[in-house]
Amino acid sequence: MKQYVIVGNGVAAVGCIEGIRSVDSDGKITVISEENYPVYCRPLISYYLENKTDTEKMNYRSADFYEKQATEVIYGKKAVKIDFSSKTVDLDDGTKIPYTSLCVASGSTPFVPPFEGLDTVKNKFGFMTLDDTLALEKAVNKDSKVLIMGAGLIGLKCAEGLKNRVASITVCDLADRVLSSILDSDCAEIIQKHLENNGIRFMLSDTALSFNKNSAKMKSGKQIDFDVLVLAVGVRANTSLIKDIGGEVNRGIIVNDKMETSVKNIYAAGDCTEGNDISFGGKRVLALLPNAVMQGHTAGVNMAGGDEVFDKAIPMNSIGFFGLHVMTAGTYEGEMYEEKGENSIKRLFTKDGLLKGFIIIGYNERAGIYTSLIREKTPLDTLDFETMKKIATNAIFSSENRRKKFGSVV
Repeated sequence: MKQYVIVGNGVAAVGCIEGIRSVDSDGKITVISEENYPVYCRPLISYYLENKTDTEKMNYRSADFYEKQATEVIYGKKAVKIDFSSKTVDLDDGTKIPYTSLCVASGSTPFVPPFEGLDTVKNKFGFMTLDDTLALEKAVNKDSKVLIMGAGLIGLKCAEGLKNRVASITVCDLADRVLSSILDSDCAEIIQKHLENNGIRFMLSDTALSFNKNSAKMKSGKQIDFDVLVLAVGVRANTSLIKDIGGEVNRGIIVNDKMETSVKNIYAAGDCTEGNDISFGGKRVLALLPNAVMQGHTAGVNMAGGDEVFDKAIPMNSIGFFGLHVMTAGTYEGEMYEEKGENSIKRLFTKDGLLKGFIIIGYNERAGIYTSLIREKTPLDTLDFETMKKIATNAIFSSENRRKKFGSVV
């Protein structure tokens, strides 16, 4: 009987379990979970703070998922080493878990710059896990002044989640705009104004130089007093398990389209990996939930002796802030088509007869159609491109292509 071991208990692990079981119904599956919870949907942690969900509704699979998949989960333990010669995973309590095939789905951890005096700040938190969220919930009250370091997705969702729980929120970032990794200045300005209209204060092109208890000295010379500090500067892929045994890593664990690492019988999936991004033809870390699930499934199928590739990875985001929705995908290169409204913008980027990427803010669009066109590299000359520019609809496909994509009833 094969022994499958998965390091990590996020959505990539779910995909891996389901991939294994699609091929092998008998092999033993063991999941090593550093957290003490069944798999949950991490993007929902801000909605928990808004009282829009609870811990039970955040579960990514049903309560009996592991039982139905005949999977053992070891909770509250950390994998610290892979012993490649003996094919075991060493845990932080000294336990050794044997494996036939191993998947590293270890995710990422917050990057915390070495701020001077950070150790003097008592109430400081990350915002990536359920434990972070529960601790933050206990620390704040209606009189709290919150300082969030980082105006990326994590920092802004934290601000939204905390808004109705605290007195004030200030978000600072060394970048000159919010969401600088996915939006240009024009698009970012729409989001920033919307957040400001909802009571969030920004200090951009500025960051903390040092801390002294509940006070931050900023690069601009200003001093910011706070009660609670949230560190959302960025994340780094957890690559050490593979790096320490000589496996190939860069910003993430290098994998091929079968999710194989450079080490035999060891696979990787999810936020810890660096795989092929078909939107620009190179490797990068794509820390996105849908990609993690699909990567995990591909890893699981191949671990069990099947044959599957995941070669459709692209960067994409779908997120909302106080009711304003933002959707992005692909790369922003080539010719640009643009529509603008007072609080909305749509940009489609085309090159070499293909849709390469898009930014959609404030439009009610079926963006999944655009995403599919990027993934499938659908030639634009096979579509009604003029209609596509205005709205994403199945009508952009020819009748023949609609039958191929959606079946006979179209």
